[in-house]
Amino acid sequence: MHILHKIAPLALLFILLSMTACEDHAEVHVTEPADPAPLYGKEVAFLIAEGFHDGETLYPMAHLINYGARVTVIGIETGEHTAYNSDITARVQRTIDEVSPQDFDALVIPGGHSPSNLRENEAVLDFVRAFSQTGNPLAAICHGPQVLVSADIVSGRTLTGFQAIEDEILEAGATFEDSELIVDGNIITSRIPDDLPAFSRQIVDALK
Repeated sequence: MHILHKIAPLALLFILLSMTACEDHAEVHVTEPADPAPLYGKEVAFLIAEGFHDGETLYPMAHLINYGARVTVIGIETGEHTAYNSDITARVQRTIDEVSPQDFDALVIPGGHSPSNLRENEAVLDFVRAFSQTGNPLAAICHGPQVLVSADIVSGRTLTGFQAIEDEILEAGATFEDSELIVDGNIITSRIPDDLPAFSRQIVDALK
């Protein structure tokens, strides 16, 4: 089953367009692992809705696939969803009601407009709350931490994210730090597409 559309071979996933402030494109590259499949058998969910950010979805997805993980795209409704910043589409394979937090070893929430759609759905928030209790890596980038805020799981934690959501994070009882990568327990957060290499490496390291 194809997850991504309008992208030719898998190799093209390794050179992706990302956006330094969710607007300007920059080229980023996925590194080759010394061991071709250190994450073999690991199941990773990407949680998206309409308006996902293409680079913040494709870069960590390609990185994880390159390391041998199996990726499943989950969301509110199955079918094709379009990025807000390009014509790239991704297919949601399973709805949030069809999966369990125990099905996955990690959960990734990309940014873009997608988080504002996801955070309005109570089933999504229930899933994220339950997943946070598994202790498995829960990674969010850019606007992705908005879903964590709405799920009410960030109080007392230290997070980062796109600068525009700093106040939301603080109001939710968390500490905001303007760094490319913050790891607090099982929660991994980053700010912008320039942080994608560090963000993706940390997810891999947390899964090893």
